[in-house]
Amino acid sequence: MPEPNVSAPPEGLTLIHSKAAAFYDHYERKSELQNQTHYCPGCGHGVAHKLLARAIDELGVQDRTVLVSPVGCSVFAYYYFDVGNVQAAHGRAPAVATGIKRARPEAIVISYQGDGDLAAIGTAEILHAANRGEAITVIFINNAIYGMTGGQLAPTTPVGCWSTTSPYGRNIWNEGYPLHVVETLASLEAPVYLERVALGNSKQVMQAAKAIRRGVENQVKGLGFSLIEVLSPCPTIWKETPVEAQRRVREELAQLYPLGVVRDKTKDAPRRPAPSFPPPLTALPELLDIEESETLAPPVPASHDHADWRIKVAGFGGQGVLMLGEVLAEAGLAAGLEVSWLPSYGPEMRSGTSNCHVRLSARPVDSPLVTQPNVLVALNEPSLRKFLPEVAPGGYVLYNGPEPPADCRRPDVRLLAREFVALADRLGDARVGNIVTLGALLEAAGVVEEQFVDRALARLVKQARLLDLDRKALAAGREAVHQEAPHDIP
Repeated sequence: MPEPNVSAPPEGLTLIHSKAAAFYDHYERKSELQNQTHYCPGCGHGVAHKLLARAIDELGVQDRTVLVSPVGCSVFAYYYFDVGNVQAAHGRAPAVATGIKRARPEAIVISYQGDGDLAAIGTAEILHAANRGEAITVIFINNAIYGMTGGQLAPTTPVGCWSTTSPYGRNIWNEGYPLHVVETLASLEAPVYLERVALGNSKQVMQAAKAIRRGVENQVKGLGFSLIEVLSPCPTIWKETPVEAQRRVREELAQLYPLGVVRDKTKDAPRRPAPSFPPPLTALPELLDIEESETLAPPVPASHDHADWRIKVAGFGGQGVLMLGEVLAEAGLAAGLEVSWLPSYGPEMRSGTSNCHVRLSARPVDSPLVTQPNVLVALNEPSLRKFLPEVAPGGYVLYNGPEPPADCRRPDVRLLAREFVALADRLGDARVGNIVTLGALLEAAGVVEEQFVDRALARLVKQARLLDLDRKALAAGREAVHQEAPHDIP
């Protein structure tokens, strides 16, 4: 770890205060401003950062600390803290911190969030993390406003206070009452330590330093959930000078949100038990209800040495879109390929939009998203219209219909249009239209051998009658490819 870039003190003087080692020497967010943060003058984030960095230094945990940054004014915290850093989606920092702590229980995991992030969109995340007693430390900066996005009303905005979304002041009949986060979490059994501090003057800052250090120390000791709420000034959005903003913290926010320890079970709280070890690999077949022979990937067939199928399957809910993709993915696994399957669907069980992304590759899959498919299976016209422009030149397009609309034809792709669902209906069940389409895809593009598809179907379809019907549907789809049609593009 590099030493802080600190000038030597004049001869005869002793250096008693310097930049925390938990900060980077330079902040590289902007090439011309590498010695300062992006925070406004008088903003409490800079002070809170300093207190947290000092606590990390004093406890000697810099090398195993992971800071989870939120969406908000402190979104760039990873440019400042020389620790492990993870950027979370808006409101999701407690969930991300939970995952990190469970995966790396030896890490000191700190979730740093503002009131818009934690108390609004992230309410469920923080509530359930606290209720589970997750062994993380949360630093909650409460400045009673949305700072980064221009001053909208926050869950913590005091009654009567103006914001861009409450121009006449917060009204309890319209916006409700301010949310007291610490008191809300104190109603739960699991949290170990909850305290509210402020940054309204030097005395309050000193108390905040103690609370933040203690919150991190609780985690070092192996205790459970700790949260420190920090009442913080926001001069820019409050439209006040830094001195006026500090006065408001002392005289107004601290009256609405009383300072002090709200929960302290550190003396009696047991250490959180270490996570159980994962099961041995030899136990996985029994746990997953699979044949032991299936755990060993077969060699990739020579025909797939250079496979890179990027497949998008789309249609209405109820057409078996996701099932078609799942069968392809399972077949790819059986063939020894690298595989991903990512579903995407609307809220409706029937007639809602539905699509899935499938990757089958001879090399590791870098992303499950398929943004430029080389295979499009469109089971309805809206899907054809939506995704046809994305298909890579030379790709395959299978469309469920007698022929594509005149304005949905591309000479640079191989398009096959057949009434796959109607063919399935003739077999006795229109629901296997997806498998008829799959058979056509196998025949037209040779994505994967039928033996692997058959193995996938046997794994996914448990009823013998339906499995037999699916096999007939595959054969019907293969046969349909060879029926001549004037609109086919070879």
